[in-house]
Amino acid sequence: MFESIHRIHLIGIGGIGISALAKLLLHQGKQLTGSDVHLSSITDDLVRRGIQVWQGHDPSAVSDAIDLVIYSPAVQETDPEYVSARKLGIPLLSYAQALGELSKQYSTIVVTGTHGKSTTTSMLGLILEAAGYDPTVIVGSIVPSFAQGNLRVGGGRFLVVEGCEHQANMLQLHPEMIVLTSIEADHLDYYKTLANVREAFQTFVNRLSGKGLVVMNADDSVSQTLTVDGAVRYGTGSDTHYQFGGRRIENGRQHVTVRRRVPEEELGELSLTVPGAFNVSNALAATAAAMELGVPFETCVRALGAFPGIWRRFERLGRWNGCELISDYGHHPTAIRVTLEAARELFPGKKLILCFQPHQHSRTQSLFNEFVEALSFADAVVLPEIYRVEGRTEDESVSSRDLAAACHLADCHYAPDFETAERILKTLSHKYPDSVIIIQGAGTIDELARSLIDK
Repeated sequence: MFESIHRIHLIGIGGIGISALAKLLLHQGKQLTGSDVHLSSITDDLVRRGIQVWQGHDPSAVSDAIDLVIYSPAVQETDPEYVSARKLGIPLLSYAQALGELSKQYSTIVVTGTHGKSTTTSMLGLILEAAGYDPTVIVGSIVPSFAQGNLRVGGGRFLVVEGCEHQANMLQLHPEMIVLTSIEADHLDYYKTLANVREAFQTFVNRLSGKGLVVMNADDSVSQTLTVDGAVRYGTGSDTHYQFGGRRIENGRQHVTVRRRVPEEELGELSLTVPGAFNVSNALAATAAAMELGVPFETCVRALGAFPGIWRRFERLGRWNGCELISDYGHHPTAIRVTLEAARELFPGKKLILCFQPHQHSRTQSLFNEFVEALSFADAVVLPEIYRVEGRTEDESVSSRDLAAACHLADCHYAPDFETAERILKTLSHKYPDSVIIIQGAGTIDELARSLIDK
């Protein structure tokens, strides 16, 4: 449909995904404008590229000269610009729908699942780049070696994208390959139950029945309950197509051996700078997908060995008050736990101070006990108030104060705002010198992390 579209307005253009889409559309010669409530380094970059961006949402930004309006997941139908587009009869597409239309132009590889989407997408994109496949890659983070950060524009036939499970958005995409990392209970404000989450992923993989390939995590219990004909499985088990083992950590890098079942052979060793068993799984997912596309194992080794990690994924920012400072996007109990486990391995013997901003009241409420358990993996915890997603109506009866009260740790503190959180972190950094501070969450908490490192 984009062939006949020339002028596009994007509402919520500052989002990490929709901004990448904007840059790709700009590359395709479209005339773009956009708006966002919050201006940021992302919107500044778009302005430098020639896109006019307004702050706030003004109905006059949408005129009958616009051919199409694309809106981010945060935008509601009551948004003034959305309403204006409806009144003018301008076609409207959600970000996921627009990405779905674009995915028809490529041989699309969708990386989906509860965890690891951005990292696995980045890894696979870099492997395909190293192999000379010249892919286009859209990622929900910033990849240091991509000139456009969250976007790589290629001339090859492959598009590598994340398939977000929020509101089953991955069902809008048209893949030839699906890489499924994991399935857990999340977004329960929409799905209500884990069974419904699972069913959405079953529907998605069914799309490829006899027409494409599913690469899936054999170590993930829920994924393995899906019915998938001819799936390629990766993991630690001997019955997988791609198996890793012998994981060890030396000089800050982790090493694993990789075997392939058909043909039966030991492929060699992957060496990674990114920490944690979860990143080994991400790397194996990317390796399995790439090798199924004909990429030699040696190319995977080279690309992954140089992979430095991505923005807000166990991102080491530097030192503050004598402590190592890390920013991470994780906002699910499992993400908290595996991040803390990775930090224990990377910094043995050091105290771990976690400053976690819960993301959405509904997630905090539905996974409350799991969050309490995950927090216990730290030595000290600071809990700023829950991040409220703009435009969403939800029950706000639960508070970070409740998490702090339920936390098993003696050193667990509630912080009503970032100023208080910083003050508590400073006290804890003196109490636990040379410790590791992990500032984690999908909301605005990263702003606190970067403000600390700037001081």
